[in-house]
Amino acid sequence: MASAVAIGAAVVGLTLAHPRLFPAAEAGAAAAFPEASDDEPLAPQPGRETIVVAGGCFWGVQAVFQHTRGVMTSTSGYAGGAAKNPSYEVVSSGMTGHAESVQVAYDPSQISLGRLLKVFFSVAHDPTELNRQGPDEGTQYRSMILATSDRQSAIARSYVKQLDEAKIFHGKIVTEIVSLKMFYPAEGYHQDYVFRHPYEPYIMINDRPKVENLKKRYPDLYVEKRAAF
Repeated sequence: MASAVAIGAAVVGLTLAHPRLFPAAEAGAAAAFPEASDDEPLAPQPGRETIVVAGGCFWGVQAVFQHTRGVMTSTSGYAGGAAKNPSYEVVSSGMTGHAESVQVAYDPSQISLGRLLKVFFSVAHDPTELNRQGPDEGTQYRSMILATSDRQSAIARSYVKQLDEAKIFHGKIVTEIVSLKMFYPAEGYHQDYVFRHPYEPYIMINDRPKVENLKKRYPDLYVEKRAAF
């Protein structure tokens, strides 16, 4: 186990140093990724709101939001397509229209939607990659925000425009912003996958560095959290 930990730490360190995994850092915005200019103030009372996002393999996206302060639950699943009750095998065919997605439930008195989107765009994935993310290719890995209200859509669209105009990334953001029709939770073995399989090579190379980057870049938003097995 000690050797696995050492190998994992080495891989995470090398991956964090690789700028293509974090395009905002590559663009020179590591310390100045902007807050959303159009955002809701923190709610005066605790509550629960949800939004669904997609940005490549859902394992890493789920893990990032599990470590984000103010997030109550983060669930891997499928959304964006027409097929009912899809399975992983069917979605992986790329023929359902669904994308691997994560439903984020958050307390609006602790974190705003704008700050969640900041994490999504700067840490969780590369929003300039079309129908792929890292080593994974296909429409099931596309970048999406699936809003549960018109206000969520407006905040998301405003933030994308803000980031594009500020030229935060070298390329144009290709994130789709649509209204959520249905979210289907993924199979149990996909939930908390990063926690369950921390030393899988895919996880060490693609997912654990995202969590480490959240901790490094946004210590005020990072929280240690164990998965509920």
